[in-house]
Amino acid sequence: MGEGLLIIWHSRTGAARAMADAAGEGASSAAPCTLLPAENVTPADLLAAGGYVFCCPENLGSMTGAMKEFFDRCYYPVLGLIEGRPYATMIAAGSDGTGAERQIDRIVTGWRLRRVAEPLIICTKAQTPNEILGAKRLSPDQLQRCHDLGQAFSTALNLGVF
Repeated sequence: MGEGLLIIWHSRTGAARAMADAAGEGASSAAPCTLLPAENVTPADLLAAGGYVFCCPENLGSMTGAMKEFFDRCYYPVLGLIEGRPYATMIAAGSDGTGAERQIDRIVTGWRLRRVAEPLIICTKAQTPNEILGAKRLSPDQLQRCHDLGQAFSTALNLGVF
């Protein structure tokens, strides 16, 4: 089995990137952690990691295309090779986030990954075109929740809990 936490992220307007960065900061305080943009992740990166956080925005009720492309590109090369590894998800959403969450959960079911944390969905409440397309700023409380998820996940992974 691989080692360390891999945070795979995609962001369009900054919210998911801020979430991934906060989780990475928390994770790194406990053990080594790697953050990679979804477009740069390779099957070798997945094989090298002991657990995963998938972080992206929800767009039009779905995960972003870049995150879907990551899964499309890496799914079959690691199928059957990462079963049982732990994962968590973080979704940046304007109002809901559950559509993207369900998509990721369905995909990783094929990999036989094991969810180890409740889904973390941060709702930005962006509803107008300008708000939706504009740069996002998350509150300290929202970022702390991401930090705490990363720290708890990485600590447990490092201690062999998963």
